[in-house]
Amino acid sequence: MTPSHPRPAVRTILGDLDPAELGVTDSHDHLFIRSPLLAGEELDDPAAAEDVLHAFAAAGGRSLVQWTPYGMGRGADSLAKLSRATGVHVVAATGVHQAAHYAPDTFPALYDGLAERFTAELTTGLTTESTTGLTTSPRDEPEPVRAGLIKVACDVSVTTAHTRRVMTAAADAHHATGAPIAVHLEPGADPHFVLHWLHTRHQVPRHRIILGHLTRLPDVRLHRELAAEGVFLALDSPSRAGHPADHQAFDLIADLVEAGHAAQLLLGADTTTRTARRAAGPTRLLTDLAPRLARTFGPELPELLLTTNPAAAFATLWRTP
Repeated sequence: MTPSHPRPAVRTILGDLDPAELGVTDSHDHLFIRSPLLAGEELDDPAAAEDVLHAFAAAGGRSLVQWTPYGMGRGADSLAKLSRATGVHVVAATGVHQAAHYAPDTFPALYDGLAERFTAELTTGLTTESTTGLTTSPRDEPEPVRAGLIKVACDVSVTTAHTRRVMTAAADAHHATGAPIAVHLEPGADPHFVLHWLHTRHQVPRHRIILGHLTRLPDVRLHRELAAEGVFLALDSPSRAGHPADHQAFDLIADLVEAGHAAQLLLGADTTTRTARRAAGPTRLLTDLAPRLARTFGPELPELLLTTNPAAAFATLWRTP
C-alpha cells in the first residue's frame, strides 16, 4: 500500500486536515452517546451539541475528538452539519466499546466483519445506525464523512473474548489505514496488557496508541512506566466540576511534566451525560484547567497539551487498502 498523503493528516469528518490547522483541541469528548449504562442521561440532541460547540469555540477551542464508537448513537448524521455550523473541527471514531454497552442480541451482527467495518468507516465513510446500533445504510453525503480514529476498551477482566476480538480487529484496521487507536481504561484495568496485545502481539506502533482515563488509575509509577513506553496518555478528567479525578488530573500532569513526559500528554473533558454537560462540558478545559496549568507551569504547557500534542497524536500517514 502507498500512503495517500505525502505528509501526515488528521482525518476530520469534513476531510483531511493539516495537523498545524487542528488548533486548541479537546482530545477526548462526546457530543453524542447512548448506552444501557447511561439510561436517562443520553446525549442525543443535535441542538444541544451545537450549543456545546459554539461555547467551546467562543472559549478558544478549535477541534474536538469524539470517542463515541460504532453502535452507541454517535450522531453520524449530525456531525458534519455541526462542524460546518460552528467552525469546530470534529474527529469521529469507529470501533466498539465494552460488551456491557450493547444489547446481547446485537453481538452476532456487531462481530460480523469487525476489522473490515472499522477499515471501511475510516476510508469510505461512517454508516448510520438504528436504535439497536446495527448498520442500516451508508450515510448520504456529497463527500465521505469518515472516522479519524479507532476506539476500543479494556475491562478489568482484560482477557475476555470480547476484549481480545475487538482489539485484534482494531490492530488489523490500524495496519490497513494507519489510524490511531484510543483505548478506554476501566478502574483496575491493566494498561500493560493493552500494550502487550496491541504492540507486542499485533505490532501497532506505540506512538499510535492513546491510553484514556489515566485519572482512573492514579498510580504515579504506572503513569511514568507507560509514558516511558512512548504511548500518548489522555488525562480526560470528567467534565463535572469538583469530581475527585479532576484534582488527580492536575497532580498527575504535574508529576509527568516533572518526569519529562509533557510531550505525550493529552487533555479531554469526556462529557458522557446530560448532567456533566450542564455542569460545564468541554469549555472547562479552557476556562479552568488550562489557566491553572498556565499559572503553575507557564503558558507553554497548555499550548503543548492542547495544541501541539493532539496534532501529533491524531495525525497519520493515511493508507487506503
